[in-house]
Amino acid sequence: MNKNLLIVGAGTYSLVAKEIAESMCCFDKIQFVDDQATVASDGSAVFGKIDDIKRLSSDFSSVVVAIGNPDTRMRLLQKLELEPTIQIVTLVSPYAYISSSAKIGKGCIIEPKAVVHTGCVLGKGCFISAGAVINHISTLGDGVHVDCNATVAGYMNVLPGTKVECGMVFQPPKG
Repeated sequence: MNKNLLIVGAGTYSLVAKEIAESMCCFDKIQFVDDQATVASDGSAVFGKIDDIKRLSSDFSSVVVAIGNPDTRMRLLQKLELEPTIQIVTLVSPYAYISSSAKIGKGCIIEPKAVVHTGCVLGKGCFISAGAVINHISTLGDGVHVDCNATVAGYMNVLPGTKVECGMVFQPPKG
């Protein structure tokens, strides 16, 4: 298996994914595929279309989906899981804190300064943005996005596809 990464999407989330992948120092080559763009947000050429992934898998065995829309992201992840030659990877910034007891699903992207605390479980395809905190024993469903400086309180269950907006605290209702 090679050490090359295809990033699905060519927008802002994809550029974030590329920078995290580069900081991980484990990929030899990183390229984008996208059905709409021919140039990524950083100016690099888009390598192909999403339908080209299977054909490209001999040169790019690792894939991550970096598309903001959770429904689209999860649909693509489910399709990619059916391909035996493709490995869906998780990208974790070396500047994030991930507890050794946390469980991180396939295809997650965890940005710098994020915290995933003790006993947390992240489903597939979650985005944890810079400065976000997932407090102890919380569970995030597939496709959840916890945006910059947002907090998920301890012992919470965040439903699939939920976006916890910037600066928000996701906690039990008061009263």
